[in-house]
Amino acid sequence: MALRVKRVYEPASPEDGVRVLVDRLWPRGLSKEKARVDWWAKELAPSDALRRFFAHDPGKYPEFLRRYRKELEGNPALEYLKALSRERTVTLLFAAREERYSNARALLEILEQEA
Repeated sequence: MALRVKRVYEPASPEDGVRVLVDRLWPRGLSKEKARVDWWAKELAPSDALRRFFAHDPGKYPEFLRRYRKELEGNPALEYLKALSRERTVTLLFAAREERYSNARALLEILEQEA
């Protein structure tokens, strides 16, 4: 799988391949033209309840990861993302300030564990 993670506010580059925004909410202050998102995969974002539970608290990350993995079970969009990443480079985009505890990083970890 060719997957990467990048903050959506960073400039797009050719190395990004397919740019997939995995946040449920559109990033503040960012136009769709500037974001250059190919697929806004809201269906891959954590639920609102899970997002509020986590609140980017590093201490809650392991439990967030466990619950997020459970939410993704049987998600057709996840299967599509896996297939896409076998064919092309895919960059998972997120808006949070901290990459290490973003849902994009969590999604990448989940996908890498399954591979």
